[in-house]
Amino acid sequence: MEKLALLSVSDKRGLVEFATALVQKHGFRLLSTGGTAKLLAEKGLPVTEVSQHTGFPEMMEGRVKTLHPKIHGGLLCRRDKAEHMDAAKAHGIGMIDLVVVNLYPFEETVAKPNVHFEDAIENIDIGGPSMLRSAAKNFESVSVVCDPADYNAVLAALDKPADLAALRRKLSLKVFQRTASYDAAIAKYLESQADEPDMNALSGLPEKFSLTLKKAQSLRYGENPHQQAALYGTFHDHYQQLQGKELSYNNILDITSATYLIGEFERPTIAILKHTNPCGAASADTLIDAWHKAYATDKQAPFGGIIVVNRTLEADIAEQIKDIFTEVIIAPRFSDEALSIFAKKKNLRLMIAKEGLGADSLQDVRSVVGGLLVQDRNKTLGDPRNFKVVTKRQPTAEEWASMMFGWRVCKHVKSNAIVYCRGEQTLGVGAGQMARVDSSRIAVWKAGEAKLDLKGSVVVSEALFPFADGLIAAADAGATSAIQPGGSVRDEEVIKAADERGMAMVFTSLRHFKH
Repeated sequence: MEKLALLSVSDKRGLVEFATALVQKHGFRLLSTGGTAKLLAEKGLPVTEVSQHTGFPEMMEGRVKTLHPKIHGGLLCRRDKAEHMDAAKAHGIGMIDLVVVNLYPFEETVAKPNVHFEDAIENIDIGGPSMLRSAAKNFESVSVVCDPADYNAVLAALDKPADLAALRRKLSLKVFQRTASYDAAIAKYLESQADEPDMNALSGLPEKFSLTLKKAQSLRYGENPHQQAALYGTFHDHYQQLQGKELSYNNILDITSATYLIGEFERPTIAILKHTNPCGAASADTLIDAWHKAYATDKQAPFGGIIVVNRTLEADIAEQIKDIFTEVIIAPRFSDEALSIFAKKKNLRLMIAKEGLGADSLQDVRSVVGGLLVQDRNKTLGDPRNFKVVTKRQPTAEEWASMMFGWRVCKHVKSNAIVYCRGEQTLGVGAGQMARVDSSRIAVWKAGEAKLDLKGSVVVSEALFPFADGLIAAADAGATSAIQPGGSVRDEEVIKAADERGMAMVFTSLRHFKH
């Protein structure tokens, strides 16, 4: 029986070599359309146009060409059912045993700046997904290829029936994953282009949330060795790893947290993180000064931590860091001298942030029982012009500057979060406690361990002080001013406690919970 292979692709990488092997080694007759048929003919391969095979011309600017019973009948026909085969014979439908289709580049088209809506619509493939799905449904009889990376595997299996049967099933799954991703991209784009956003959708979020991402990397394990894990999506498009061990699940979480934190700052800044929490951060006129201040906050917690900088990391910083056990260092660039210093630390992961270090517009997506939680990223710090001084004493200019630095850092500390700072330097960080006063006590204790004096410091809280005790503890530790969202039923008690101690306090009316 004649073997037919239908080839119609946008991505023509490796196609000619694959088609040549199909004809010369495996005896296929080629069916094709448009540019694919033209390319194969130019390379001297015998090819039959689909319109010739169906006896029906392409029409409507190519929108209708493969949507025909002689195509889909040849793909969907069950070879093991007599009535199917009889119907195919009666209507002159030949069996198509192999389909090679990849889709119009819709995702690439809509990713271009200022793409016209009409161009996007014309890049919605109809015939391609239809052929892929028909072939994939009938995987017992039809081999279907949607990715050029699978050409060699198909050629290797064609003469081995058992291998081919197993491969067909895998290729079928790959097709449905691809078409699901393609449809999700179309739906997402059309939602973004709606003239009137759905007012019933909270914050403009869609009524149906679809997320289909390609596996980027299998990970050795998850948070713990007994948990399986993998990375999906475009993480590696944003970073380049220069050296070191393969990234772990926890490394990737830490890198993400570090990236969002450092994106808050424009001046030369260094932050040191552990378990996604900053344990030291500072800004200064030079990166080396920022390093000394950030590291001074806590010289114990950085062991096995993450260091992130927002300037080129030069040899002076590398010399300071080299003897500290660090999992990952992130920078927009590394000098040659710094790379030479770090080269001796074979396991140290060095990451370049390809597009600079700043918070992007991605949404937060977290799994919950039965589904997902989706929210916009917390990208705002609020407008200081709208912050309100609620105490009798106004903050000094120095206190205001310290407040704004601490407000940027505290936003990235797990709740309940307390940060003490002075100038553009953290002095103590308390994270993730069930009671806010306990976070304050931990921050004070950490500052004491680091031998940093909290006298004249600013205390920053990412959420309201529910009781006066947290503020009183800060004042007792030496803080002279505070910044917090406000909004507690006991605000008056907290304000009174601040006034009694001569503190200045600012309400932002903006909360930064981080669970």
